[in-house]
Amino acid sequence: MRPADLEALQLRRLRETLERVGNVPFYRELLAREGIRPGDIRTLDDVRKLPFTEKQDLRDGYPFGFFAVPRAQVVRIHTTSGTTGKPTVVGYTAGDLDHWSDLIARNMTMVGLTADDVFQNSVNYGMFTGGLGFHYGAEKIGMTTVPAGTGNTRRQIEMIDDFGVTALHCTPSYAMHLAEVAEEMGSDLPSLRVGMFGAEPWSDATRAELQDRLGVAAFDSYGLSELYGPGVAFECQEQDGLHIWHDSYLVEIVDPATGEPLGPGERGELVVTPLVKEAMPLIRYRTGDITMLLEDDCPCGRTRRVARFSGRVDDMLIIRGINVFPSQIEHVLMALPEVGDQFMVYVDRDEHHLDEMTIEVEIKRQFFSGELADLARLQAKIVRALRDALELRTHVRLVEPGSLPRFEGKARRVVDRRGCL
Repeated sequence: MRPADLEALQLRRLRETLERVGNVPFYRELLAREGIRPGDIRTLDDVRKLPFTEKQDLRDGYPFGFFAVPRAQVVRIHTTSGTTGKPTVVGYTAGDLDHWSDLIARNMTMVGLTADDVFQNSVNYGMFTGGLGFHYGAEKIGMTTVPAGTGNTRRQIEMIDDFGVTALHCTPSYAMHLAEVAEEMGSDLPSLRVGMFGAEPWSDATRAELQDRLGVAAFDSYGLSELYGPGVAFECQEQDGLHIWHDSYLVEIVDPATGEPLGPGERGELVVTPLVKEAMPLIRYRTGDITMLLEDDCPCGRTRRVARFSGRVDDMLIIRGINVFPSQIEHVLMALPEVGDQFMVYVDRDEHHLDEMTIEVEIKRQFFSGELADLARLQAKIVRALRDALELRTHVRLVEPGSLPRFEGKARRVVDRRGCL
């Protein structure tokens, strides 16, 4: 679409969304208190007049307090995991499900998938949105779809080989585990050509590792349950930033501390107003995810992009006054040829009330000689690389291959013990 036509569509849908949220008591009271009516939104910049919505607001509305339609019109319910509090409940009308699957189909078409492909969906099919979201998008394209779910890794590899699977969707950490087990089984997964990975931040070094070991072009997928699920943004074949579907989402980048808007090239928190949701419309939802709008145009010709996500506001560790994201640690470690696929981060507070970070790192089998001098040199190399990247001294503990946990879903690599006795 021409920019002027897209802006006109966004503005019309933003006003329609404001009308819909009038059916939600939380928004009706909030907008009345702020003295805001849909007619006050005359330009897209006027979205800044509207208050933010935060995850705690949705938790406070548990279970159905944010539905804008009668419960009888809600044909499906998903929830977040609830690992950090009350889960967020998300409802979908039939129209929502159709639009959501269309967004997923756009993403998969953008990376070259067609009805001729065989797609294996290796994520959870429960309340997690990634399973059914990708499933229905793949079927909308007409792909042969294998609902593998998570776990039973050896069987997953057999299905890839036996069914001629060409496209795979899972978390990047599980993709690493699949590659590891496939190598043990002696399979090089020859039919695979496309990998779509999301639900957790992952680095360019991890991308290179996955592309080499799985033989795929690896694409980054982004979404949140509160915004349908996956499908909000996706990489194109340029693999350089994620495209937002601007006809369906109005995006802003704000300073996480002040909420003030940031311009292209300035990294901050992604704020999204979904423009077409029926069952559960939201206004200026603070995602907690850190990215930035990219300034240059993508060679593919599609709409503006955001940079790959560097982490979440609530995942950020503050160690001796320095901000550290787990994705930064991963980027350093995956760039070192001696380091394996797995690591764990432990944060403690010593007797002097100073923060200490210890990183357990698996070493690739061919580099794990057991010679103390060799291990000491490698340990020092990793410490230097982390210090240069993080500007922080860390403790590194080398461990044997296969000794750290593997994750079928989202990886949980950080254990913060500062609040423990």
